[in-house]
Amino acid sequence: MTSSNPSRHRTNHFAQSAVRALLFALRARAVVVLVALLILFSVLAPSFLSANNLSILAKHVAISAILAIGMTFVVLTGGIDLSVGSVAGLGGMVAGYLLTQGITIGGVVRFPSVALTVILTIAACLVVGAGNGWLVAKAAVAPFIATLGTLYIARGAALLLSNGKTFPNLAGQSTRGNLGFPALGQSFLLGLPLPVWIMLALFAIAFVIAVKTPLGRHIYAVGGNERAARLAGIRVPRVKIFTYLASSLCAALVGLIIASQLEAAHPATGESFELNAIAAVVLGGTSLMGGRGSITGSLIGAFVIGVLSDGLVMLGVSEFWQMVIKGAVIVLAVAVDQLQSRLQARFLPYLQIAAAEGTGQ
Repeated sequence: MTSSNPSRHRTNHFAQSAVRALLFALRARAVVVLVALLILFSVLAPSFLSANNLSILAKHVAISAILAIGMTFVVLTGGIDLSVGSVAGLGGMVAGYLLTQGITIGGVVRFPSVALTVILTIAACLVVGAGNGWLVAKAAVAPFIATLGTLYIARGAALLLSNGKTFPNLAGQSTRGNLGFPALGQSFLLGLPLPVWIMLALFAIAFVIAVKTPLGRHIYAVGGNERAARLAGIRVPRVKIFTYLASSLCAALVGLIIASQLEAAHPATGESFELNAIAAVVLGGTSLMGGRGSITGSLIGAFVIGVLSDGLVMLGVSEFWQMVIKGAVIVLAVAVDQLQSRLQARFLPYLQIAAAEGTGQ
């Protein structure tokens, strides 16, 4: 004969609800932080939500978000790409070189069109991504070491292209047939800056790949348990190489956008961009251990980084303090991610059992 204890049932139900609410808050932390920052900066800086500032903010967010989209694929496999900032700088310098110096073919200098310049720039950056992928997937070099090495290689290559100087005046010349490059970063479409449309297009493509395709499932599987993925027949090296190619592609686009916005290419472009990308990914809920996360979360995380940076600038916070705050945000985001992992490992089986008992299964 069994007896029920209503007060005990109420206590258990309250505990389950509290755990569920805490886990939900941890998963939605990027949204909570974003809303809090928007409210805070709109109060402290009344012009923060002005149309002009929101346009500037959108351009800044687009840069971080594009890098974060590529970084998400890498991190989902349990890797990391420290080279994205340098690759962005290299991309801008390659574009600047092609637009101002041209290519010598048969003793004749030929200037590629803007479209061909974009294609050649992306191709050059993909070489770096392929190198990263080969080092990690084939040579079994730790992702941190492999991409740290290519960070220096890409930055050095960018410096060598101009001997450390800037390529100015990238607007092109009609006699060279390469006019129109600034439109990539400065033009508007339906009231939104073109970089924002590029960000949204990349987000849509990446979301479909991650959620709707076998490749996306393979990326999650590799990050969740690489050995099991191999035993399941997944071609792990190909999956990893794809993620690093995707990351370099996004970095190349960022380099092109920044060069077109400034109408100049500088070899130092992209310094510390990798930190913003990693911060956005971690804030968005992607685990640095791999196997858990989403493209949507990274997009929201990029908005958090963009709003935080622009808000601090509008409040007149020193650039040095901005670096301190960003570093603290990254550490806090990783700590919260670890807390979420521990809570899920401890309480999810209990919650699932309780839910099954509640439905009579």
